Amino acid sequence: MPILIRNGTIVTACDTYVADVLCEGEVIVAIGRQLPASDHTQVIDATGKYVFPGFIDPHVHIYLPFMGTFAKDTYETASRAALLGGTTTIIEMCCPSRNEDPLMALDLWMSQAAGISACDYTFHMAVSRFDDTTESALRQIVDRGIASFKVFLAYKDFFGVNDSELFKTLQLAKELGVIVTAHCENETLVAELQAKLLAEGKTEPRWHEPSRPIQVETSGVKHLMTFAELTGAHVYVVHTSCHQAVEAAALARRRGVDVWVETVIPYLVLDDTYAQRLDFEGAKFVMSPPIRNRVHQEHLWNAIQTDEIHTVATDHAPFDFHGQKEMGLNDFTKIPNGIPTIQHRVDLLYSYGVRIGRIDLCKMVDCASTQAAKLFGLFPRKGTIAVGSDADIVIYDPNYPHHISAATHAMATDYSAFEGWPLEGRSDTVLVRGKVQVQDGQFVGTLGHGQFLRRQPTHF
Repeated sequence: MPILIRNGTIVTACDTYVADVLCEGEVIVAIGRQLPASDHTQVIDATGKYVFPGFIDPHVHIYLPFMGTFAKDTYETASRAALLGGTTTIIEMCCPSRNEDPLMALDLWMSQAAGISACDYTFHMAVSRFDDTTESALRQIVDRGIASFKVFLAYKDFFGVNDSELFKTLQLAKELGVIVTAHCENETLVAELQAKLLAEGKTEPRWHEPSRPIQVETSGVKHLMTFAELTGAHVYVVHTSCHQAVEAAALARRRGVDVWVETVIPYLVLDDTYAQRLDFEGAKFVMSPPIRNRVHQEHLWNAIQTDEIHTVATDHAPFDFHGQKEMGLNDFTKIPNGIPTIQHRVDLLYSYGVRIGRIDLCKMVDCASTQAAKLFGLFPRKGTIAVGSDADIVIYDPNYPHHISAATHAMATDYSAFEGWPLEGRSDTVLVRGKVQVQDGQFVGTLGHGQFLRRQPTHF
């Protein structure tokens, strides 16, 4: 059945205007004023509401064996939560450990989503080692529609690569036209600082940030920039948490390095005092790189506005407080890292970014949808509202007051890092390829509607 969205304020990365949007099948077929509707057309009145392109989260973890446990979400819970928050496409990190076969790992990660996900999805392929078999496997993975890699300059002996492996990965990525996403820290410094703090009896969650200070992250970014400059590879720094790391990437970009920068929503709205909470409550806010001092927040918001930060993701990594985060009760290095956030990114961006005047609506669409689509081979199919684009559409009520709570969120975790936070605005209606999956803020759709998105190397 065709769907006609009437009288909404369409917002893209570059325009804001009032118009109707007509969707037929899975795509947008017309945009204009007073578009006609047939007897068989479903009409949605969007008067007074924003009409956004479906949002894209380019950094999530759903199936994740990590630190002796598994992330709590499945594609059933996470894709519902994503859609309730206006995210219609997710890019998950496929993260095999060093002793796993990458082709088998991709099959495993794919099997978690196929026939289950309610939203569209694709993957970044982590390269956790580079031996005699890796190049052939990665070429096959790219042929299967994966157009981005992931490297960790952290988590030594598990996910992390050494410098020789990093160089070879970037060389191959340059040849194939694949962008490489990178977790940037100095793993040796992390290990030494962790050991020093534990030896001093400093075991609580509040010591997590001092074990991975700003210098450690900035060092990792500078290290990656050197390798990107020498290989000519295109790189994307994930979850950038501080001014110095952003500036290190910006300096490299100004001298010709092809680098893009991501931050994640927890860094924009939380600060290090949350991780310092007593009675182990700080464990709820442990992620890596850590949440920084509040002084960095304005730098990050300003960097979004000035295009030094290109995307805002979540690094959604859902672990329960009870039973999982508590694994680190006596040793902060054993707290599973991550904050469940996939449901709340867009609302937090709107409430604590747009409404306060830190960014405008077009920039919100750009950093939370369009840039990710362009960087990861999905544009213009995704990331914009245009004739011929997928009918991934979010009708957003900017005046809907509500609160965040673990009691009502769709994620599988037993806590929210934003418990009780007030929000103004919600995704009222969400379409994925022309099918209504959320209506009146409730999931009414179909699990399994989501499709795997095959992508071609961009070659920039």
